[in-house]
Amino acid sequence: MSKMNWPDALGIKNVGKVYHNLNYEELHEHEIKNLEGNVTNLGAINIDTGKFTGRSPNDKYFVYQEPSNKNIAWGNINKPIKPDIFEELYVKVIDHFENKDIYVFDGFVGASKENKKNVRVVSEIAWQAHFVTNMFIRPKDGELEGFLPDFTVYNACKVTNDKWDTDHKLNSDVFVVFNIEKKIAIIGGTWYGGEMKKGLFTMMNYWLPLKNVLSMHCSANIGKKNGDTALFFGLSGTGKTTLSTDPDRLLIGDDEHGWDENGIFNFEGGCYAKTINLNPASEPEIYNAIRKNALLENVCCGDNCVVDFADASKTENTRVSYPIEHIESYEPSLQGPHPKNIIFLTYDAFGVLPPVAKLSKEQAMYYFLSGYTAKVAGTERGIKEPTATFSACFGEAFLPLHPTVYAKLLGEKIDTYGANVYLINTGLTGGKYGTGSRMSIKSTRACVNAILDGSINSANFTAMPIFGVGIPDKVNGVEDSILNPRNAWKDKSSYDKEAKSLALLFVKNFQKYITQDSDYSFAGPKVS
Repeated sequence: MSKMNWPDALGIKNVGKVYHNLNYEELHEHEIKNLEGNVTNLGAINIDTGKFTGRSPNDKYFVYQEPSNKNIAWGNINKPIKPDIFEELYVKVIDHFENKDIYVFDGFVGASKENKKNVRVVSEIAWQAHFVTNMFIRPKDGELEGFLPDFTVYNACKVTNDKWDTDHKLNSDVFVVFNIEKKIAIIGGTWYGGEMKKGLFTMMNYWLPLKNVLSMHCSANIGKKNGDTALFFGLSGTGKTTLSTDPDRLLIGDDEHGWDENGIFNFEGGCYAKTINLNPASEPEIYNAIRKNALLENVCCGDNCVVDFADASKTENTRVSYPIEHIESYEPSLQGPHPKNIIFLTYDAFGVLPPVAKLSKEQAMYYFLSGYTAKVAGTERGIKEPTATFSACFGEAFLPLHPTVYAKLLGEKIDTYGANVYLINTGLTGGKYGTGSRMSIKSTRACVNAILDGSINSANFTAMPIFGVGIPDKVNGVEDSILNPRNAWKDKSSYDKEAKSLALLFVKNFQKYITQDSDYSFAGPKVS
């Protein structure tokens, strides 16, 4: 227990025991003692997050006050809440913590010395302290001397808002509220660990662009031989974590990064990977990272706590968090030089897009703002047919500022540092959902390798009809017949119909990003 004056530091009058920055052994002991989870056959503890197995985006709010209200892009994603309602909920959270034993994690978000933030997370649940210990950057000896948090998260998952409907007129009794001016976030009603991770990512997405630093929802790695950095953008399920975890390259990070004048830096000190249908043969690095000190979420287990990664009866969104040190090939500094290659990953369930395509800078801006992927039956309740999903900058749910702010910064970085940009489809080929087949991980890996080793540059590129992106005529390790997606379809007229339909969805979605000062619609699909 620390000698710090915790009541003053936390704003809680009467504090029980404060477990400050427990090590992994201590966290393990607390989790077992508190009956919070079970030790699996792989050595990792498996916990259950209750009815919430994912984020609750409709319950996320920002306090509406100056000066942040002038910066935030208000709408369905960034919803306002009145300061007096925040104060009421904040008092309720603080009162809940009184006289309770609590866990406090102090650490950092951002590996860059110039752009890191001191963060504090307060919880009464040991596994939640374990989660943030995995996910954020753990302090080294002496780094907490004189530590003052730039932002504090109070996770009171057992607290609900009983006035949400009658007095407050909010979405539900769950709340995730950010008070930028007071440098505080409060969480209530949901046990899902990802709220803490994505909450601090959201705050980095607020702070950094205002300093002309690009914040990104992407993974990053660096070549062992050439020291070249690559970025992988993509929404959930597109392969961002899998493809960036490569034994021939050092992992910088799997999800959240910044790009400043010195290069790329990870926000986090760990990884948060999907485990549904995890296969040790195709994803050995992630599978081998699941051992003691890793934390499994909502994974189904059989007798003797043997994990069953194929069982989605609890949720499709089964996860594991682990410290990045669990990956054998990782970059200890969590930093890398300016990227040579940028890859946009998309799961195209319509089988229209090619396995790999080269983008001009203007096309990069267009597809970055579009942030396209598709959902298929089984991934979400009610989805029976493929559904196109557009999420600006491949992470719109976490962007407090207008998407064009991030796109403008990306364009400036591409111009300044000369990065190449590619689009890779990890989805379907030869037909849409129901008739097409999934792009093999072998073919996708071959596309990535051709980009990273430069061999793709020896190909001849042809502009794809309607979409205009550059399709290579040859990629080592990929069948020529699938490089042009139309050739992979038996029924060419059906392909043409599907391509036009998808193009129209792109055009319709992009209308909201056309302004007097910015219009990249000319770089997108053209439908006659």
